[in-house]
Amino acid sequence: MVTNRRADGTRPAAATDAPHADVDSGEAGTGPGPLSSVLRPVRAGNGFEETLQQVLQLLRLGLVPPGDRLPAERELAQHLGVSRVTLREVLKVLQDQGMVESRRGRYGGTFVLPRTTAADGSDELRRRVAAVDVEDTLRFREVLETGAAGLCADGLTADGAGRLRAALEATQGARLEDYRRQDTLLHLTLAELSGSRSLADGYASVRATLNELLDGIPLLVRNLEHSQQQHAAVVEAVLDRDAEAAREMMREHCAGTAALLRGFLA
Repeated sequence: MVTNRRADGTRPAAATDAPHADVDSGEAGTGPGPLSSVLRPVRAGNGFEETLQQVLQLLRLGLVPPGDRLPAERELAQHLGVSRVTLREVLKVLQDQGMVESRRGRYGGTFVLPRTTAADGSDELRRRVAAVDVEDTLRFREVLETGAAGLCADGLTADGAGRLRAALEATQGARLEDYRRQDTLLHLTLAELSGSRSLADGYASVRATLNELLDGIPLLVRNLEHSQQQHAAVVEAVLDRDAEAAREMMREHCAGTAALLRGFLA
């Protein structure tokens, strides 16, 4: 299992981003201004996803116009409270999506590119969700998922434990193109093992809507790796019959997905 207990018996978070792990020392960024009003320190647990969400928001708000350079990595990292390693991974995603480009040399940096139609899939995503209340879907998903995780931990049978382990293993060995299906099956298994048919039916419905949203954004390897760590932590908590930890880890997992979707939808 990915998550281990500390010596004092407490459970560490599934994956955290150490704030300022490798941020250069020196003066802070620009101080009060547009960046300070938009960017805020991300919470531990979903550092990559929340950083991506905020930088996407910065671009979508037009605070850095096309052709202009983003603030220096050091400044952005300080505003967000993340390591420059995490920030660079986010900038690489944005570069792959055709939203920014990296230039070398004395006048280099990361520059915002003109926005083209569906360069990042957002136009298609908006068509998919035109009739969907995204925030309601995300809230309802979190309620059902955290509830299912807690119920599983309270009443898991030996047969259920075997099914849950198998579902987790299937996600760990899934090819990229098959990952979302295996991810869905793992969550559906948790819902079914909750012992509530109504909860399982409700989750199947909300998951179908969620997948419509997820299919409109790119599969990001860093996010999938992080999700796998969180999946393992949830399953371990369920197998340990630790309902509180299972609910908390699932809540954190749902928050990461919500941050990604909000970032691409903004």
